[in-house]
Amino acid sequence: MSPPFPPAPSSRAFLPYPEAPVPHAPHGPLAGLCFAVKDLFDVAGYPTGAGNPHVLVRSGIKTAHAPVVAGLLAAGARFVGKTVTDELAFSAIGDNVHFGAPVNAAAPERITGGSSSGSASAVSHGQCDFALGSDTGGSVRGPASHCGLYGMRPTQDRISLTGCFPLCATLDTCGFFARDAATFQRVADILFEPDSRPLPARPRVLIATDLFDLLAPEVRAALQPGIDTIEAAWGKAQPVRAGGPESDASGADALAVLYQAYRVLQGWEAWQMQGERIERDGLRLGPDVAARFAYARSITAEQAAHALALRHTFTAWITELCGDDAVLILPTQPDIAPLRGTPAAEIEVYRNRATHLMGLTPLCGFPQVSLPFAGRLGAPLGLSLLSPAGTDRSLVARIAELTPPASAIRAPELAPAPSPTAPALTGTEQAALGWYARTMSGAPVQDEDLETVAALAQPVVRAVRLAASRDLDWTSTRQTLAPLLLAARAPREETW
Repeated sequence: MSPPFPPAPSSRAFLPYPEAPVPHAPHGPLAGLCFAVKDLFDVAGYPTGAGNPHVLVRSGIKTAHAPVVAGLLAAGARFVGKTVTDELAFSAIGDNVHFGAPVNAAAPERITGGSSSGSASAVSHGQCDFALGSDTGGSVRGPASHCGLYGMRPTQDRISLTGCFPLCATLDTCGFFARDAATFQRVADILFEPDSRPLPARPRVLIATDLFDLLAPEVRAALQPGIDTIEAAWGKAQPVRAGGPESDASGADALAVLYQAYRVLQGWEAWQMQGERIERDGLRLGPDVAARFAYARSITAEQAAHALALRHTFTAWITELCGDDAVLILPTQPDIAPLRGTPAAEIEVYRNRATHLMGLTPLCGFPQVSLPFAGRLGAPLGLSLLSPAGTDRSLVARIAELTPPASAIRAPELAPAPSPTAPALTGTEQAALGWYARTMSGAPVQDEDLETVAALAQPVVRAVRLAASRDLDWTSTRQTLAPLLLAARAPREETW
């Protein structure tokens, strides 16, 4: 039986794929919970579009679930849909030039953050109990902070990425979101086997003073009640410099050096992974994503090797700092989410500030959870805990014992709204969708067709955005699109 997709009158979080049956176990530890999946992970019966129309056309319908999806279904969780992702997961804003910007339920006037924007939006709107995302440089932790959610980047390679569209070979991770700590722990207990060396019941507490020094005074003040909550539970935090000594041998600032090392490694790996596809298929990318890949293309092997050496040095430092019993308090983001419509230049400044904070964890591969423990100006603000590699499950268990401070701003519990009727499509849009359906059903895509794909993508996307701009829900949009896309059931797929 096809899963009922939840009404989404204002979230714009779900992609309008035709429904396909996705069976789940009738009983299990996650029975009664439903979940959404970022459109990087394969779900049998659906394409995997990675936020780009060309990738979507070449995807075909997947015939097997990604193992992480299969495990959640086997535990009794019900799948409710695939969510919007920033293009090729290479952005931090949450506004896909092709498929639009999912809405932040906790602060609708502000961005969700990316690239797991759709998953964060769906959870924040109460349209699912939890959702899968990916985190390469902050794509779960950032939206969690902005949307008032629990969000985790796990230990590197702790969760299988088989069946996931890749961006960076040694930086990608599968993360997840939930609104409450109890659900968050239930999901973690399925995703992670018991830790070989779990955190103690009362972990040693450290606080990254060098990272908090990067924040404006009003942001530090907003985070203080969350810090007080952690210290009340586990003891006074010891001040440390998370980035290492204040400067290196050349006098360069340690955090600035690590920021640059992360950018180089991320760019190098992204081009190694997706550069050939971009050039071969002539992918039409949004301006911000295209600029990021242009930078990635310019990185040399020598630069990457130097950055990798810095990564090893930093990992040794943070490993010694945390031992096997400490948690490190750090800010998730530099501030609350920017307002929607903020000029691109200002957004890029914010993104770079955020990368100074969130790029450290990918370098060392340690688990980090953003907690919905703060807020200001009526918007959520996350506070993070990082712990030693391999302590994922016990970190979540320790977090479940904490009660958010009264000042925290979290995702609201929203009642689903009734589903309005979707608008009719124009003749051009009908023709574009018909072509797309024929292509998805197995018609070959020749090199000379790529311009046609790009041209037809615009009316296809406009049809989807038409519903979003009028605050119509994806369920009715999907009903309009479904007859034109049902031919996509043919089992033709590309392996990532």
